[in-house]
Amino acid sequence: MTQAWKCSGLRWSADGPVLRWDGGRCSALSWGKQVAFRIVDGGVRTCVGARGHPCAARAVVPGRSTGARCEECARMDRAHSVAADTVADDPRPYHVYLAWFGPGMVKVGITALERGPARLLEQGAVCFSWLGTGPLMAARRAEELLRAALGVPDRIPYADKRAVRSELPGTQDERAAEIVALHARAVALDGWPESLTREPLDPVDHVRVFGLAGLPAAGAAVRELVAGGVVRGELVAAAGPDLHLAGASEDGAVVVLDTRLMTGWELLPAEGSVPELTVPVRRFRREPGVQDGLF
Repeated sequence: MTQAWKCSGLRWSADGPVLRWDGGRCSALSWGKQVAFRIVDGGVRTCVGARGHPCAARAVVPGRSTGARCEECARMDRAHSVAADTVADDPRPYHVYLAWFGPGMVKVGITALERGPARLLEQGAVCFSWLGTGPLMAARRAEELLRAALGVPDRIPYADKRAVRSELPGTQDERAAEIVALHARAVALDGWPESLTREPLDPVDHVRVFGLAGLPAAGAAVRELVAGGVVRGELVAAAGPDLHLAGASEDGAVVVLDTRLMTGWELLPAEGSVPELTVPVRRFRREPGVQDGLF
């Protein structure tokens, strides 16, 4: 009987994206590689637990959840999260950064210095630059200062990031322009914490790392995985948790798979080489002049 595997998420290494599996196995991904798997027939998606501990209840979680955690495990995970401001005594130094995801989409954030650019790759930042380095609470105060003074958020929805990846400016200088302007404004501000060292402008571009040059527009995104469903397509790009797969849909359009939807499921290899997609998707509307909503 073929062994089923459980995915523990997409991680970024110096060589590119890597799918990690429970038990420590890793699958390196490269452009042109076929991504092919089938969800176990009759299977259910179970909670992935929290902080390295399995879910005691082995609770079933919704297919559309990107966290793949039950309420109790989600609370436990959040209770020890720097992002939730529940860890004020972390002794590690932190970076403050500006990240650009597309025209008009810049955010400010923090990440532990020891992680290097990993956090930016995980978020799908197309371009970024460091702003400063210092203790956690100083970095947090600087983040709040910059959000208010520069008028930039600390979060950008993944749906917005996906929508512009095939329409990015063609040169690194063009992609870095907003970061350059905001960095100059940021370092000139008064009120920076004294313990935070300001960093010089040094834009880093991830278009080549993500494989975004010449990326075809996506026609749909996987909404959720379901028992017995199959995903099989050619990897043409990856950014953050997203895999852009060519040929998976019936019309041949690129489909985006958020790998966070894979966690908690038992997965099997999908035999064959013909592209296939038998899971629910959300089609993107691209008719000119058609508005998807009020705002």
